[in-house]
Amino acid sequence: MSPRLRPALATDYDTIAAVVDAWWGRPILPALPRLFLDHFHRTSLVAEAPDGGLAGFLVGIISPSEPTEAYIHFVGVSPAMRGTGLARALYAEFFALARAENRTVVRAVTAPVNAGSISFHLRMGFAVTGPVPAYNGPGHDLVVFERSL
Repeated sequence: MSPRLRPALATDYDTIAAVVDAWWGRPILPALPRLFLDHFHRTSLVAEAPDGGLAGFLVGIISPSEPTEAYIHFVGVSPAMRGTGLARALYAEFFALARAENRTVVRAVTAPVNAGSISFHLRMGFAVTGPVPAYNGPGHDLVVFERSL
């Protein structure tokens, strides 16, 4: 039985916050402050496992400043669910949400050391640029992804 995708709720934050460091194997929670689900839960997704537990999530934003763009800020898939197509399903659902909001471009970023993310985004049809020096300030180079819808 596949996970059920649903719109995120602001109250999902505590469940997500409880697992992200373990899922990544390093401290990553500071990159996902509560404000993202407080203010962008309508454009974010949660994947619920058949047992009701968290299988994955996507934090996405329909840009309030760029009328053609949407942005994927953070995606996580439970280690037990990796390789099942869940990340692809989360992205596909977000792409549909972005299209419904008349967005034609989806963007995302990752650290240059995140080879798995870079490979995944290439397979998903994103153009990859970078690493872009000082993208997030001095010493914070990032790889930039862009995909037309």
